[in-house]
Amino acid sequence: MRILHTMIRVGNLQRSIDFYTNVLGMKLLRTTENPEYRYTLAFVGYGSNPDHAELELTYNYGVDHYELGTAYGHIAIEVADAFAACAAARAAGGNVTREAGPVKGGTTVIAFVTDPDGYKIELIQRGSGL
Repeated sequence: MRILHTMIRVGNLQRSIDFYTNVLGMKLLRTTENPEYRYTLAFVGYGSNPDHAELELTYNYGVDHYELGTAYGHIAIEVADAFAACAAARAAGGNVTREAGPVKGGTTVIAFVTDPDGYKIELIQRGSGL
């Protein structure tokens, strides 16, 4: 078994595609329109299945906001340099919500950015205890 994708619901599909492609450097892999059932899917990632897991962005027609609840944590992405990744995300219009630095109680360097719908994305610096 392996993870194929993770799905998150988004309030504005193009805004989310722009964030994940322009701020986090993912590629738009494919989209699927389903007007009969009132939703559109966009798959983004750093590569396609079967070599890479993907992120499925689901837009349900007419829904522009979701309550994230308290169960959701974050999506983690490996980066070579968390400090540089924060600078690049900020320059591309991303919202850095935790600057790069060691995780509390450890040495792994992490940072967080938040997507337009409020989902947290953890940037984990490669080679620092990952």
